Amino acid sequence: MADKLQQELAKVSPDVPFRASTAHTHHTWAKTFTSRPELYLRPESLEEIQKIVALARRCRRRLVVVGCGHSPSDLTCTSSWMVNLDNYSRVLEVDRERKTLRVEGGIRLRALNQRANEVGLTMPNLGSIDEQSIVGAISTATHGSSLKHGLLSQSVRSLRIVLANAQAVKCSKYENEELFRAALCSLGALGIITEIEFEMTDAVNIEWEQTLVPLSQILGTWNDTLWTQKEFTRVWWMPYMKRAIVWSAEKTDKPERAPAYSFYGGSVGYYTYHNLLAVSNYIPSILPWIEWFVFGMQYGFRTGKTTSAVEPLQQGLLMNCLYSQFVNEWALPLSKGPEAITRLSAWMNGEKGAGGIPFSSKGLYVHCPVEVRVSDTSSSPHPRPYLDPTVEDEPTLYLNATLYRPYLQDPPCRDRYYEAFEWLMRDLGGRPHWAKNFMYTSSGQIGEMYGQDMQDWLRVRDEADPEGMFLGEWHRRHLPLTAEGEKFSLMEREVKRTKARDGGQNWVGEIRSSGLSSTEKDGKGFITARPTLREIPSEDKSSSAYSPTASASSSGESFDLVHGAEAQQSSVLNLSGFEVEDEDEGEATDRDERRTHGNPKEGLTGTKVFDKM
Repeated sequence: MADKLQQELAKVSPDVPFRASTAHTHHTWAKTFTSRPELYLRPESLEEIQKIVALARRCRRRLVVVGCGHSPSDLTCTSSWMVNLDNYSRVLEVDRERKTLRVEGGIRLRALNQRANEVGLTMPNLGSIDEQSIVGAISTATHGSSLKHGLLSQSVRSLRIVLANAQAVKCSKYENEELFRAALCSLGALGIITEIEFEMTDAVNIEWEQTLVPLSQILGTWNDTLWTQKEFTRVWWMPYMKRAIVWSAEKTDKPERAPAYSFYGGSVGYYTYHNLLAVSNYIPSILPWIEWFVFGMQYGFRTGKTTSAVEPLQQGLLMNCLYSQFVNEWALPLSKGPEAITRLSAWMNGEKGAGGIPFSSKGLYVHCPVEVRVSDTSSSPHPRPYLDPTVEDEPTLYLNATLYRPYLQDPPCRDRYYEAFEWLMRDLGGRPHWAKNFMYTSSGQIGEMYGQDMQDWLRVRDEADPEGMFLGEWHRRHLPLTAEGEKFSLMEREVKRTKARDGGQNWVGEIRSSGLSSTEKDGKGFITARPTLREIPSEDKSSSAYSPTASASSSGESFDLVHGAEAQQSSVLNLSGFEVEDEDEGEATDRDERRTHGNPKEGLTGTKVFDKM
């Protein structure tokens, strides 16, 4: 392959580096999936990104962009070329008057907030963690929990995206609006988003409190004060105790104040819960007792106990993910919340009628808590992403059925639980969160959920990437591509999964037009034919602007030129005759266990994992 790649490199500007390694192992954060990309690329400039796209097309390769791999699905898995933008993450412009930052696409949310804080700004909303790249967060419809906020993408004022012909196109509500609406929830399938202009708010502290309450109180205040008393609210529902923890927060001028100390809130609680979950994989019937004991130790065995703290907004909104996990989250009308919780509770507790769910729950025990969050995009003046899963005409409820993987082992309840959960969510008019583990909902059903919006997104996507350079098995499985899927000559298909050493699954794919077949994989499911090159950079980094074609540009002009640029077919890379390189252990972001904690703080008994969920 190295000779062929060098031939293609000789056809493009030698002044632009091509930083490629061949021994990277990619893991999702939860270690649910592992894959070995043929090339792992870490560009540091727009010109390098354009060069990667041009070479991938000539070499007949798929491109996958990855950040921290927080999605527990196989969305980021590939045996082709993987692009990581961690080294393309600068702040390009700060506009204090307009409260916007223009940044490169690889910047992580934490770094974005840190830079914004230097000028008195912060992101107005966050999900549970801030390790994602800004591009990854908006591309999968990441959200927080507040009726005063919608998706993170609502704060995007403009973006720049490199399409399959290596053209960099700027888009916003004022130019290339269709592309903008498609890219605001792109699922990584349109191109490489390289630049984002993001609207901030003034940096401020929030005062939060969390209280253990009976489930009846949650349902009784649902349509009254539960979601409206404070700007941010989320609930963790414990189904067997029929109780919930309500976490709510409001902006404040008060100085920072740490939550009260708890000896159980550090390593004691962390490993107690972890080990009990591991035992429950063999004795599932103890899960109701685990729920009572673990959360009673931390939040009290009687309702009414409250803890509170004051933290900066960008830290206070973060939560702890605790352990490797599967997550199956759906968005549905907020008005359907009491029905959804009541029916799911009846099913999980084996009550009469079982919530009308047509699957048996006999002998089934699930992990807790079920996370309950909200947002509201119904009155937003900003362009709505085509694939926005939220409800258009009322606030949105998110139900998240989390299942932990103690010591990276899958819980036995997953398949039946998720099949019943997804059936109920569809019955109530829900849509799945794109970054989660929805497993029992077909691409046809998803197409029906989105109707014309899905058709518009597919049309824009096909114009931006006619050969499917940015499409993979995840897209084929979950999107209604099947009728025309054969036209995507660069779409990667899954050919094999094998059990990984760390408890997840090794994922192997192939591209039909690349000449790389499943027979060229070794017994572990990895490519056996690898070049020996570790990196192919140009030493001269004072590069002039790189233009793969005469029509490629970084302007805001129409992206219709994609059909005419670089139409030639390059020779297929031959993978035979090379040795396998030793497996590496990936980047630090693939291994950093501290990312299980939203805002880790050290205490006498270790990291405070239970100060918040």
